[in-house]
Amino acid sequence: MSDKDRTDTDMSKETEQEGKKVLSLSGRGRMSLTKTVEAGQVRQSFSHGRSKTVTVEVKRKRAIGRSDEAEETTLDTAPAEAPAPAPEPSEPEAPAAAKPATAAPRQLTEKERAARIRALAGAKRSEDERPEPELEEAALAAEPEPEVEPEPVIVDRRTAEMQELRQIADAEAKKRAEEDARLKAEEDARKAAEEAARPAAPEEDRTAERAGARAAAKIVEAAPTEDEEEGRRRRAGGGAGKPEVRRPAPAPRRGEQRRRSGKLSINDALNDSERQRSLASVRRQREREKQRQMGANQERHKVVRDVVIPETITVQELANRMAERGTDVVKSLMRMGVMATINQPIDADTAELVVSEFGHNMRRVAESDVEFSIRREADAPDATQSRAPVVTIMGHVDHGKTSLLDALRKTDVAAREAGGITQHIGAYQVNLPSGQRITFLDTPGHEAFTAMRARGANVTDLVVLVVAADDGIMAQTVEAITHAKAAKVPIIVAVNKIDKPGANPQRVHQELLQHELVVEDLGGDVLCVNVSAKEGTNLDKLEEAILLQAEILDLKSNPDRQAEGTIVEARVERGRGSVATVLIQRGTLKVGDVFVAGAEWGRVRALLDDKGNTIEEAGPSAPVEVLGLNGTPQAGDEFIVVDNENQARDIAEYRQAKLRQQNAATSGRGTLEQMFTQLAEGVKKELSVIIKSDVQGSTEAIRASLEKLENDEVAVRVLQAGVGAFNESDVTLAKASNALMIGFNVRANPQARDLARRDGVEMRYYSIIYNVVDDVKALLTGMLSPVVRETHIGNAEIREVFNITKVGKVAGCMVTEGMVKRGAKVRLLRDNVVIHEGTLKTLRRFKDEVREVNNGYECGMAFENYDDIRAGDVIECFEVEEVARAL
Repeated sequence: MSDKDRTDTDMSKETEQEGKKVLSLSGRGRMSLTKTVEAGQVRQSFSHGRSKTVTVEVKRKRAIGRSDEAEETTLDTAPAEAPAPAPEPSEPEAPAAAKPATAAPRQLTEKERAARIRALAGAKRSEDERPEPELEEAALAAEPEPEVEPEPVIVDRRTAEMQELRQIADAEAKKRAEEDARLKAEEDARKAAEEAARPAAPEEDRTAERAGARAAAKIVEAAPTEDEEEGRRRRAGGGAGKPEVRRPAPAPRRGEQRRRSGKLSINDALNDSERQRSLASVRRQREREKQRQMGANQERHKVVRDVVIPETITVQELANRMAERGTDVVKSLMRMGVMATINQPIDADTAELVVSEFGHNMRRVAESDVEFSIRREADAPDATQSRAPVVTIMGHVDHGKTSLLDALRKTDVAAREAGGITQHIGAYQVNLPSGQRITFLDTPGHEAFTAMRARGANVTDLVVLVVAADDGIMAQTVEAITHAKAAKVPIIVAVNKIDKPGANPQRVHQELLQHELVVEDLGGDVLCVNVSAKEGTNLDKLEEAILLQAEILDLKSNPDRQAEGTIVEARVERGRGSVATVLIQRGTLKVGDVFVAGAEWGRVRALLDDKGNTIEEAGPSAPVEVLGLNGTPQAGDEFIVVDNENQARDIAEYRQAKLRQQNAATSGRGTLEQMFTQLAEGVKKELSVIIKSDVQGSTEAIRASLEKLENDEVAVRVLQAGVGAFNESDVTLAKASNALMIGFNVRANPQARDLARRDGVEMRYYSIIYNVVDDVKALLTGMLSPVVRETHIGNAEIREVFNITKVGKVAGCMVTEGMVKRGAKVRLLRDNVVIHEGTLKTLRRFKDEVREVNNGYECGMAFENYDDIRAGDVIECFEVEEVARAL
């Protein structure tokens, strides 16, 4: 038996006795460890009840012996082809001649063996937790070199080295087992806590887990570590090379989990506490948890809001008011069957359903709610003070109303009135010698100024009805009585012009009885004073009567509040803009106040009293002129002071929009049926006019008077009505619509005048309202179709019919009634039935053409383009004339 065979036999026996892996020689005589692999299956469990069966390889732990990879050295330091084993101590030495000429293999020195033991121990520890490189190097540097005692001489040195290495490996394995047991106990405690926190897994999954854990516990892997590989490389290089210096791994941050070190074994893959799911799964789980927490927070912290819903609102605005996402609101509308975009408006009913679905409170508002802020509460009785009475003077035209007021004010307003009549409403305040004051409103007496009289009656405290003693009760007197009764204000009768010859105040008292006004002289309760404005008779008695009636009414108002009043008149003045005459009813108006007047708003720039003096404030019952309007309001509009400009602007915009809607509805073209009806009845002729006047009240009066002139055939169409002078835009509009421009106490500016002269637009200026109405009435009369009247002239009887060449049939007639004229209209009657109507072509007596033939004479007649005549027919002759119509 050769030395090689003996060595192999002895090593096999020794490994079988120790229960370790089999050592054998393989390939070119090198010693190696045979690896035996066993296959098995393990069931892995995942989250959400998932599981998977995997195939694992069970590797036997390899015994650690002498390094087989070390290169053998020869005498001449050349590598040998096959290593020679050491001789057995029990066998005799072979002769030198029989041995090959090779050197004995190099044995490990004490330092190399100690370094290998330390490397093996470090590799075992690195599988659990790799220490920081800096600490490891410091520990290795500080560790002293072990003192190696002289080793006793052993017959088989290789076997001794293997036994020593096994003992060291067993100690390290025991230490590793203790560490694994500790870690496993901690892992079991953590898993038990997780199991208690989550629902129980299915029984089969838990069984698979236990089976996998038992199978993994039996697996021991002894793969070579990095330090072993390094040692092999050093030994392969003869130990002369230096160990490779590796860059130390960066130290983990505080609180950060360490990364896995070393190779991953099957046992670690199954039982490692650091095993985690994929990054995508973790992200999904975090997102679901975040959404769940957000939903829980929203449900827990749901804020219920009060959502204000106007008549129309866009989807985006509704979402903003609810503090919700716009997409959620759109989805809610889609579920209701409403397909709306984010910028599309929806009605209030739909918005109410959306708000209810989102759980908010809803409050419906309308555009008219902007006016709620200007509604004021009634004054407390203890906050009011006595104020001056407001008296309106009313009566028939030319009964002396303005003259009476002039006598009271010691002025001469009547002399400045155009035509001697009042065409504007005026507001004045009279200071009496007793210190008391009375506010007078002078109204026009003409029938066109009905609206002015109605406004005066509505804002007044009492009415002074002026009746001329010589004329008595007239039409406008009756109208004034009606307005006063409608306003429910007391009436004081002033019988004027008692100084004129033929004055009869008693007749006036009797006529008042017809209108349920009983004066005190006849046992009634109506005060009556006989006055003369021209002579100044009994004016003091009239003032006493007014103050007595005011004392009975107990007139009071609160001056310490924001002002409220009524627009008595409004006009446009050059250099001052829109000017409004305001009668203050409550509160005090001051310079700088922001106000709303009808559909206009502004800030008070200046206040003027009835005498033209500038004042800083005006109290109750004071008439003042206000400058600072943005536009010209309508006479009779409400005047009220507001808090700020934004509020005033909102109210004015709402009112202007409302007026535009009303005008659009009034001036609309109408439906198709209405158009056909007008065509069937005949199109009504219209006279288009543009009206401009000095004050708003005059414009209103002229417009009302002209609109009353219409009938079934003609009508007046007011294209534009306003205050101020004519401008270029007015001329352009008049040219485009072929309209008449009417100016009342105003003129056109130079540019508009030149443009009108060039384009041929007619302008008419007036200062008396009578003339306006008369001229427009004449124009409408000219537009009326004339009336056609038929006048019978005479009759003729056909006695014979003659056929004449180149002429046709000629009727020989006898005039039986009246006369027959050439060129007159004729009718042919047969058996008293009209069979033809036309004109005569010829009228002859004998052979001569004549103009007419009288009764009892014969004549010859021929018709124009008609020959069907017979003897016995009757010819009726008549004339047609047109008569002009009048309104």
